[in-house]
Amino acid sequence: MRVRTQAKRDAIVEAAVALFEEAGYEAASMNELAKRVGGSKATLYGYFPSKEQLLVAVVEQVATGHLALAARRLEEAMAAGAELRSALTGFGDAALQVLANDRHAIAVYRMVLAEAGRSDIGRLFHEAGPRQGIDTLARLMRSEMEAGRVRPADPRLRATQFLSLLTAEIDARIYERDPAPMSPAQIHGTVERAVEFFMAGAVPHGDA
Repeated sequence: MRVRTQAKRDAIVEAAVALFEEAGYEAASMNELAKRVGGSKATLYGYFPSKEQLLVAVVEQVATGHLALAARRLEEAMAAGAELRSALTGFGDAALQVLANDRHAIAVYRMVLAEAGRSDIGRLFHEAGPRQGIDTLARLMRSEMEAGRVRPADPRLRATQFLSLLTAEIDARIYERDPAPMSPAQIHGTVERAVEFFMAGAVPHGDA
């Protein structure tokens, strides 16, 4: 019986990241990946039963792991009773760190945009990352609405609106060939402006 190891799994994902960046999701083949990793397709399928599951692993490791971390920090802030502005700012700082500066993450986002019209990659990407952040933000929004600190609305809509504001200033980086790095101060400033705009529209006057 072949023994599966975390090191081997990590090596497969790392090679898949490079292959997906070079060839795109649809054109990347498991045969080529097996050559790069060393071994057979059977070995690859022992770790990842399908190409789709391999994509999810790549997305989680490279492009959306930061969203999971941001969601966990938000849940911790909610449990500690943090006020809304502070909780959203902490979430935003964590969420933007990777997307703002990590070239592999940007490459995966570009791949998803390029392939979304030809496959299920968009749905797989959403399920592997953004959905978790939206779910956590929606729970926060629902709680704040019940307490009267956020105007009544669909909690998921409010969560999506905040995420849209959060990425408004950096969305263009996905379309730039070699975007300049952003400093922590620049990222924090972007987050603060998004939070301020959200609070102005979603919070009843006098409670911000």
